[in-house]
Amino acid sequence: MRKTAFLTIIPALGLPALALAGLATFGALMPESFPSKRTFESMAFQMPELGLLTLAMFLPFVSAGFNLSIIATANVSSLFMAWLWTSRIPADAGAATQAVWLFLGFVGACAVAAAIGAGIGAMAAYVGVHPTLTTLGVMTLLKGIGISLTRGAPITGMPPAVQFLGNGTFLGVPMPLAVFAAAALATALVLGKTSFGKYIYMIGSNINAAYYSGVATHQVLIGIYVFSSLMCALAGLVMTARFNSARMGYGESYLLLTVLAIIMGGADPNGGFGKVWGVVLALFVLQIISTGLTLYGVSQHISLAMWGLVLILVLAVKYCNRRWYAPWALRRQAEAVKAPA
Repeated sequence: MRKTAFLTIIPALGLPALALAGLATFGALMPESFPSKRTFESMAFQMPELGLLTLAMFLPFVSAGFNLSIIATANVSSLFMAWLWTSRIPADAGAATQAVWLFLGFVGACAVAAAIGAGIGAMAAYVGVHPTLTTLGVMTLLKGIGISLTRGAPITGMPPAVQFLGNGTFLGVPMPLAVFAAAALATALVLGKTSFGKYIYMIGSNINAAYYSGVATHQVLIGIYVFSSLMCALAGLVMTARFNSARMGYGESYLLLTVLAIIMGGADPNGGFGKVWGVVLALFVLQIISTGLTLYGVSQHISLAMWGLVLILVLAVKYCNRRWYAPWALRRQAEAVKAPA
C-alpha cells in the first residue's frame, strides 16, 4: 500500500460524514431557516469566490510552494476590470457592446495577472527566492499600488452584463457556481491528464530529482504561478460581479480558508500530493459550517478563531497519520503478505 493512500482518508471518508453532520446539526438547531432552498442558493453564490481563490493556491501548494499574493492579485485584477468597464461602457450600451467590453476587460485582467505570476515564478526559479517570501513581497507591493491608485475607495456601478455574471442564473444554475465548476474541471484535467500536471507533482515531491529526470523545472515553476494568477483574475471577475464593485480590501479573510480547504481536502503540506475533488468537497463542508454559524449568530471573530483551530487540528491529525498510523499499517500489510495461506 502506498503512503499516499493514507493521505486520502480524510477526504474519502471524513469529509462526506462531516458534511452530513453539519447539515444535520444546523438543521436541528435552525429547522426553519437552515434546510431551505434560499439558504442553499445563497451558499451556491458564495462558495465560488473562496473556491476560485483556493484553486489559485492549490497548484503552488502541490508543488511545495505557496502564494500569499492571491487576494492582492485578485483585487488588482478586479480593479482593472472595474475601471475599464465603468469608464468605457456607455450607460445606454446594448447587451452586445457590454459583452465585448466584458471580454476585453477580462482578457486585460488575465494579462495583468499572468505578468504577476510570471514574475513570481521567475523569482522562484531563476533567483532562488522561496515563493513564500516572493509572494509576501508581491502582496505588499500590489496592495500599496492598488490603494494608492484608488485611495482605498471602491469602484462601483458595474454594467448589467457584469452583474448578471455574479448574481444571475442559467438553466437554474447560479453563474458563479458554473464558473467555479468549469475552473475546477479545468484544474483537474491539467493536473491529471497533462505532462505539466505530472511535472507539478514531481516538483512537489522532490524538485532536484525532477530536474535530474529531465523536467524543465524553471519553466514549470513559472507556469504554476501564471496558472495560479489566472485563477486569481477569474476570482476577481466573480467578486466584482457579485459585489457590483471592486476594492483593494475585498476577500482578505479568505487566505486562511484557502489553506484550510486544501489541507482538509487531502493535500500533503509538504507538496507532491493533492486532488481537486477533495478540495471541492472540503469547500462544500466549510461553506456549510460558515453559513450555519452565520445564521446562528456566531461572531465573525469567533468563527475566524475556530478556522485557525481547525487548521491546527487537521495538521496534527495528518502528522499522527504519517508518523504512527501509516508505518503501522505498512507493517501489518507486510506481515499479511509473509503469513502462510
